Amino acid sequence: MKIAPRLVAWQRKHGRHGLPWQNTRDPYRVWLSEIMLQQTQVAAVLDYYQRFLSKFPTVKALAQAPADQVMAQWAGLGYYARARNLHACAKQVMGTWQGKFPPDAAGLATLPGIGPSTAAAIAAFCYGERAAILDGNVKRVLARLFAIEGDPTSRPIELQLWSQARDLVPSARTCAQDPDAMSAYTQGLMDLGATVCTRSRPQCQVCPFKKDCLAFQQGRCDELPWPRARKVLPERSTAMLIAHQAGHILLMQRPTTGIWGGLWSLPECDYELEPTMACQQLGLAAKKTEALAEFLHVFTHYRLNIRPHLVHVEQSDRTRAEKADLLPKGGEWVSIKTLHERGLPAPVRKLLDGLIAAQVLA
Repeated sequence: MKIAPRLVAWQRKHGRHGLPWQNTRDPYRVWLSEIMLQQTQVAAVLDYYQRFLSKFPTVKALAQAPADQVMAQWAGLGYYARARNLHACAKQVMGTWQGKFPPDAAGLATLPGIGPSTAAAIAAFCYGERAAILDGNVKRVLARLFAIEGDPTSRPIELQLWSQARDLVPSARTCAQDPDAMSAYTQGLMDLGATVCTRSRPQCQVCPFKKDCLAFQQGRCDELPWPRARKVLPERSTAMLIAHQAGHILLMQRPTTGIWGGLWSLPECDYELEPTMACQQLGLAAKKTEALAEFLHVFTHYRLNIRPHLVHVEQSDRTRAEKADLLPKGGEWVSIKTLHERGLPAPVRKLLDGLIAAQVLA
């Protein structure tokens, strides 16, 4: 099956052309968009992309930035390993590649956080390389086009999809005659999956490949691709202490690995532990504690029940702890006015913003 010429023509007429990372061959901008778009919808990325570029307009600026600044700009976008890899990648581009991204997909795939599909997308958009992509949208398009059964995230099915993806790439002759064909083809696959061959309610009647699509011919577009096997998410529980005094909140910087790696969060303690006891473990004497409403935050691999406690701390106690260097490792009293400068996990920021808006914290 040859779909490249029709897909290129369709993309140029019906595809998306106004996204802020389009119409450029700058590898830095394309790379940034591709990393942000991993497992994240376009609508959620738009504002982050613009703000990130304003703060770090070049790969050099990103490489030289402190990690805290990078995490602060990423906070709320989720999957924080992407931000850590983004920073590491920028440093490697500056240190190993003299500030220029590798000129092909093979070289790009050696950088932190860049897998085969992302490397291929960057190479296609920036260098016109004939490299196949296989992101989530493309997996769905190919699974329907060729009626491929099985979990698309499983290794055997993924290998089958990669084989199909490589077979469909525009020919070398086409790319020689049309230097922008590879870029239009790659964008076309993304656009087709995002706007026509959608997860639910696909727009088959306007699809340029409905006559070729085996799933459409067999009436199986709602069935394919097979959903990945769902697992029952385990539940965990934690308590968070909102220790505050005179316009300051005690924050803890989390380890660089694991959930919310490198972000600033609230001190945590055992879910069942009395907040006064938890404060003592932190070297604080609580003037007053108040239990707030529990809430649930869902991660990819588990559900987290969070029990927040509002803790009022005496100024003398805070001052004594700071002077005697009694703060827990990674702990810092942060002014409420500068919270926006810290990278906070989305549920923590939402919690604190609500308390500030209600003038509970001031």
